[in-house]
Amino acid sequence: MQYAINTRTTSRETNRKALGATLWTVQGLLAAVFLFAGSMKFVMPIEMMTEQFPLPAWFRYFTGAAEVLGALGLVLPGVTGIRTALAPLAAAGLVIVMIGATTLSLATPAPEMAVMPLVVGILAALVAYGRSQVAPHRSSSHRSA
Repeated sequence: MQYAINTRTTSRETNRKALGATLWTVQGLLAAVFLFAGSMKFVMPIEMMTEQFPLPAWFRYFTGAAEVLGALGLVLPGVTGIRTALAPLAAAGLVIVMIGATTLSLATPAPEMAVMPLVVGILAALVAYGRSQVAPHRSSSHRSA
């Protein structure tokens, strides 16, 4: 009987570690995507950015800042162990950004372009749920030295 309990506990811990590693991988990829997309909004000339979507420059800069800050929020809390509850909030904020991007893409003459922001938004939603409910980061006070 004792062996069955220990096996079940070990299996749960193994599953939790695998899920944590998967979430870290998705968080890293999403951070890279959002860091690139957000920084491009500051580097590209405004004329090039408004060719596809005629949005004001201030809105482009705002979304760029939200994407860069969201990318940092996906990884920094888990890496530093400080304010780890911010990672799922950053992911949830990026979901909101991707809802807007998907909606905007659907309103263009090429609605198939909405697939990419939709997939990225779903991945961000999975990270938000996973880090808040299933496999939250451990805070620095819970880490062993």
